[in-house]
Amino acid sequence: MLELGAVQDNLGNLPVLGGLYPDAEAPIIGVARGDTPVPTLSLARWGMPSPAFALEGKTVDRGITNIRNTASPHWRRWLAPPYRCLVPFTAFAEHVKSDAGFQPLWFAPAADDPLACFAGLATRWTGTRKKAEGEVTLTVFGFLTCEPNAEVAPHHPKAMPVILTTADEQRRWLTADWAEAATLQRPLPDGALRVLGFAGET
Repeated sequence: MLELGAVQDNLGNLPVLGGLYPDAEAPIIGVARGDTPVPTLSLARWGMPSPAFALEGKTVDRGITNIRNTASPHWRRWLAPPYRCLVPFTAFAEHVKSDAGFQPLWFAPAADDPLACFAGLATRWTGTRKKAEGEVTLTVFGFLTCEPNAEVAPHHPKAMPVILTTADEQRRWLTADWAEAATLQRPLPDGALRVLGFAGET
């Protein structure tokens, strides 16, 4: 459940977001800063800046959607509270192998209220995401990932998103020092998710 209390909404009513794909825009909740005393809901594009070695010989940066190794120097610059964000969601998918090839398998919180948040990082970035678009200045974000829990592991053993379901976890992610916030990079308890099925089955 999203229980942050007061959040400044800079978006108003949005259409239902049926899915999120790399480089698409999504609502994120960023930390309070400057003359905005409460967390702010705004749009950002999915995909953090890529490390330099991944861009060698390339003219576009398609972005990094998922963040696992927070000890990496590339990510350490964005671990402080001003760069942390929450990404509200009601369900998420992992691409898994099925009889029909790789398909998105959907999961949702097992609680009656399915709204939860991914733990994310966000920053302002100037660069080229698409050649046709040219250079742009954007707010971009990515999700943290961790070891999968019992519901995800049989289908996607590599990782799952870091999910925050309580007001305390959400506030700590946005405001705590890194030593405390880093403890939140862990899987949901076993039993906290339900498997919805493949697209068309949910």
